[in-house]
This record gives sequence, structure tokens and C-alpha cells, in this order.
Amino acid sequence: MPKSQSKKTLNAIPNLKKDAAFQNLQAKIGLTFANENLLKNAFTHRSYLNEHKNFKGTSNERLEFLGDSVLSIIVSRYLFEKLPDSPEGELTQLRAALVRTETLAKIAQELHLGDYLLLSRGEEDTGGRTNSSRLANTFEALIGAIYLDKGFGNIEKFLTKMILANWQILAKNAVSDNKSKLQEVLQRKFHQSPVYKLISSWGPDHQKQFQIGVYLGDNLLGKGLGKNKQQAAQKAAENALLKITKGQKKVSELKSGTQL
Repeated sequence: MPKSQSKKTLNAIPNLKKDAAFQNLQAKIGLTFANENLLKNAFTHRSYLNEHKNFKGTSNERLEFLGDSVLSIIVSRYLFEKLPDSPEGELTQLRAALVRTETLAKIAQELHLGDYLLLSRGEEDTGGRTNSSRLANTFEALIGAIYLDKGFGNIEKFLTKMILANWQILAKNAVSDNKSKLQEVLQRKFHQSPVYKLISSWGPDHQKQFQIGVYLGDNLLGKGLGKNKQQAAQKAAENALLKITKGQKKVSELKSGTQL
């Protein structure tokens, strides 16, 4: 375990009444933690800390940060080796499909990770245990915990079972949802969501056409046409992703103020 993960922090996690449930979770994922406090830390949401001032442990956000990086490198390496003839743009899109919030949340739901979360009453009452973003973040925190406790080889086996063994199905399910893919790219880079705006519309009611633009701040990323606003928004997201993956503009340059 890295020195940065202090014994004081780990020992601060209380012996929860959910210990038996955590034992069941470990059996479900096929891994037994040497330090079960790491596992518990992965399920401590920051809202719980705000409501329990005497709780001296930390939230799962640091583990989420670590898990996000571990997930990215394992998926990237797998796709790099699996698809030797695929260009960088295609690999980027596939990775985005596999690590997007919806994909991770679905896996978290299958593992019932929401049942183990430590939440504030407010989060509990507003559906925090079933919130897609919350579940995806928790799954990433779990990845970070497994990595720290069991090492790279074990987390690679875990992610192979959870994601990589079904990567083609997961990617296919995500391919039509360009809005989610663009959201994932921009959230991971800027922690900011794209905004869709109606640019224009024309035609009679039975043959209406809509043009939607997708923006990051004031920067127009792409445009799309459709018979309804939702279709046009998907086309706009597809247009933005195509420009990004073709290298017309790197994601890191999207805030420069220039349009794609």
C-alpha cells in the first residue's frame, strides 16, 4: 500500500453494521481484501461526512480519482493490443464507450453497489443509491480500492470480467448514443457538460426540420439536422465527436475559443 494512504485514515473507518454485506460483496467480485477498510472507504460519499461531523474518515473521491486512471490505462492497453490496425480516433471512441458513465453505472447496478453506500439523509431521500453518476463514481472508487489492496494484476482480471470480456457488446450498445459519448469526453477532460441550443428550424409542421448546435461554453463544437430536436442533437454530438477524433481539433484545445 502506498505511503500516501495513511494508516490513520484507514483506521478511522468505523466497523460498520454492513460488515456482513461487505463480505458478500467480496464473494460476489471474487476478491478478498487484506484491508477491508479500503473497501469501506470506496463507499463513503462526501455527503455522509457533511452530516456526520465526528466521522474522521475520508470520502471515496480520492479512490475515484485513482480508479478512473487505472480503468483508463487498462482499457486503453487492451484496445491497443486487440485492435492493432485501428487508428487513434477509433480507439478513443471505443474507450469512451466502454468507460462512459452509463456503462459503469450499469455494471454498478448489476453488482448492487448502491446498497453499500454511506450517504447523507438528503442523498438517500433524493435517490442517491440509484443515481447513475453516483454509481459510476462508486465503481471507479472500487477499482481504486482493488488496485491498492490487490495490485495491478487482480484489478486487470476484475475489469476483464466486468468490461473487457464483453467489450464489443458494450461498445455496440453505446454507439448510437453520441450525446452520452460526447458528455463522457468533455466531463473527463473539463468536468463540464456540453450545452445543446436550437440554431434554427423551418418547414411545415408535418415536415419540420431542426438545426441544433452543441457548445462547450461559447465554443461551437458541432451542428446537426433532424426531424426533431432530439435527433438533431444526436447528429450534432456525432459531428463534434467526428471532428475531435479526426484530429481537426484536440480535446485539450476546445477551450481556446476557436470553433471546430
